[in-house]
Amino acid sequence: MTSLGDEVFLLRRKERDHVEVYDVITYRLQRCLDVPHSRAFSNMTICEHYHCLYISDHIVECIHRLDPHGATTQWPVSDRPSGLSVNKAHSVLVTCPFVRKIKEFSPQGTLLRDLTLPGDVVNPWHAIQLARGQFVVCHGGAGDPVHRVCLVSADGRQTVQQHGGQPGSGLGQFAEPRHLAVDDTESVFVADCSNRRVTRLSPTLDDVGQVVSGDTLNWSPCRLHLDVQRRRLYVADNEWKNGNFTAGRVVVFSI
Repeated sequence: MTSLGDEVFLLRRKERDHVEVYDVITYRLQRCLDVPHSRAFSNMTICEHYHCLYISDHIVECIHRLDPHGATTQWPVSDRPSGLSVNKAHSVLVTCPFVRKIKEFSPQGTLLRDLTLPGDVVNPWHAIQLARGQFVVCHGGAGDPVHRVCLVSADGRQTVQQHGGQPGSGLGQFAEPRHLAVDDTESVFVADCSNRRVTRLSPTLDDVGQVVSGDTLNWSPCRLHLDVQRRRLYVADNEWKNGNFTAGRVVVFSI
């Protein structure tokens, strides 16, 4: 999910994947946007500068771009994409977990950079580039020995700072940190999926505290979106059962 202006955009898995558009005040469904030639959606982000949506498709291994009127284009990633974000240059950052890469594309789909992350960053799910050029990255999947959020240098070669380590539920630990949001102070919100919570970290990745607990969720937080202007945190609360997402909802918190 993401938002632009007075609308919230939500990816919905049904018989055919499509984007639902809701009013940001009433949360009433306004319209649906079809995505031609799509197979499966992984993530979505928005570019406020170009007023368009970007959606990662891990089956076709491509990015779909939608403008506000529903016109679509797509371009290949040549690896399985996961998390998406847009940097201050309006480029699209695509995180590819299985090859440990961040690929930077122009808004038209031209590959600008192909960054291989440090060897200790295993299964990176989402990356956001900060104003100072560094990347904040969450990584670690089921069975991995390290589950962390880390700061990576602007060239992608070095881990500068880190938070987390061995997976667990204790203070300073994560269990499958899957998605990130960053506010205007560069504080980092982390969807700690298997721990059923959202944690806030300082810009230097010191632990600030838990902002969403399992008591307010039915299942697991898989995706985040922060509306900085309205100070709203949108959390996708999804049920994963027998290898499939079987139910879900969006929970909205004031931050």
